[in-house]
Amino acid sequence: MSETRFAFGENWASFLNHLDEDRIDQACRSLTGLLGLDDAAGRPLDGQRFLDLGSGSGLFSLAAYRLGAEVVSIDFDPHSVACTEQLRQRESADPMKWKILQGSALDQSLMESLGQFDVVYSWGVLHHTGQMERAIELAAARVAVGGRFAIAIYNDQGGGSRRWLGIKQLYHRLPKWARPVWVAAVASWYEFKFALARLAGGRNPLPFADWRKKRTDRGMSAWHDWVDWIGGLPFEVAKPEAIIVPLVAKHFQLINLSTVGNGWGCNEYVFKKVA
Repeated sequence: MSETRFAFGENWASFLNHLDEDRIDQACRSLTGLLGLDDAAGRPLDGQRFLDLGSGSGLFSLAAYRLGAEVVSIDFDPHSVACTEQLRQRESADPMKWKILQGSALDQSLMESLGQFDVVYSWGVLHHTGQMERAIELAAARVAVGGRFAIAIYNDQGGGSRRWLGIKQLYHRLPKWARPVWVAAVASWYEFKFALARLAGGRNPLPFADWRKKRTDRGMSAWHDWVDWIGGLPFEVAKPEAIIVPLVAKHFQLINLSTVGNGWGCNEYVFKKVA
């Protein structure tokens, strides 16, 4: 069975209607923390080149721009490109300092034409290309010596990941009108399980604190996150060692790692390219 590609850009276009200054500020703090930047400095990326590979809504391109970077945003989905362009327009940003392109992380000619970057950032994107290992290789090649490579890749749960693949494939078999119903059904079941786990741990079973944390980490609402997760195809996963070992062999040093343990979701990696 051929795999369907999820319309990430349509989901981001909906999310953009709810984007406010509070979420933009949170995205700036999230990016600063992930990259280990000095948050006391007003523009810690000043003078640095920043590649946002799979820009989505454009939120983290905007965050990098506000932190002082010269930004290049790329996305495969034309709706995502339009979202990023809309944010650039809202920001009245200099198009020479924030360039936006439509293209694929797997397009070697395009990637090589971009030059080198101080930061290559691709959160939750490269596992949706259909050729994750090749996409990571091409993205890593854009990092300048001394630069940072920040990626988030779905955790390999074994059987759990295979079940999620089935849930995602069913989403794409459904007519478009039924897909939100499927998302609501799956999300409700898991939110119920999460509530029981919180209750068993002596916590408030209501989900609002976790939803606020999601918004702080990624600037995304709980609903848009569920749609993105349940619909997201292509879908590949990896254990941490499958990401770390090949990059260390290519002269990258792991400087930050946040994993989901045995759970589902993204493991976050930040590498520094050493000489």
